Parts: sequence; structure tokens; C-alpha cells
Amino acid sequence: MSEKLTHLREDGSAHMVDVSDKAVTKRVATAQALFTTRPEVVQMLMTGNLPKGEALGTARIAGIMAAKRTWELIPLCHPLPISKVSVDFEAQDSAVLVTAQVTTKGVTGVEMEALTAASVAALTLYDMVKAVDKQAEVTEVKVLAKSGGKSGDWARDAGE
Repeated sequence: MSEKLTHLREDGSAHMVDVSDKAVTKRVATAQALFTTRPEVVQMLMTGNLPKGEALGTARIAGIMAAKRTWELIPLCHPLPISKVSVDFEAQDSAVLVTAQVTTKGVTGVEMEALTAASVAALTLYDMVKAVDKQAEVTEVKVLAKSGGKSGDWARDAGE
């Protein structure tokens, strides 16, 4: 793997990478964010009994919208024709695991879109519960897997 950062010119200034010669392939990325809170708040989230209302649907839509607008938020990202975005929630004892998967058929990957979707969905959960738990946290934002493109498939080891 090259040590050279593709978003930097020889003089160290940032630039947008030219992807015009890259092959169009199906590309999929999956990312997660962990929303931690108290067990009773997880129950309120899962049953839709929060003072602000049903949070999971709101967070899902926020994540989908965020994936579609990643190129407007992250300065050197390319606008991509997003084919699909899914945002799912898995209740744990004192947390909700947010998983986002983004698909495109294009010339560059969708890791940033998946990370943005998972992050914004988790931040939306925080916004929805802050009235009942000001100590809730969003942590463990990371790419879990990606496929497509010249660099091929990659998945995080289960122990990571």
C-alpha cells in the first residue's frame, strides 16, 4: 500500500482527486456508530416513548439524508449517485448499535457516506434523548466493510 496521501499535492496543499479514469463498479460500504445511554432510555427509544416522540424513524431518515449530502459536508468527497442507504438499530443493554450501509454504482467508494449516515443517525438519537439523559454518548464510529473498486473487498476483523 502506498504511503502517499492522494488528497495532497506535492507541495502539501489539498485537492480533489481526479477519479475520471477509474472504472465504474458496484461499491458498498458498511459503517457503525454506538449510541450509549442508560438501559431505561434504550427501552424508551425502542418503544417510541420519548418526550420528543418516536426517535428511530427520525434517526433513520436523518442518516439517509446525511449519506446523500456527504459531498456537501466533507470538502474533498465527490458527489455520488447513491443507489441505496439502509440505517438499522440494534438494542443492547445500555446502548443502541447504529449500522449504515450505502450502495452506489460509480467510480469511487462510499465509505464516507456510510460513516456520515451512521454518525448523523446516532447524533439524532442523542438529540432525541438529551432531555432524559444528558450523559448519552456517540462512540465507536468506524467502517466495518467495503466492497468494489480497484482495491477490492475489505472487512474489519471481528476483534477490532
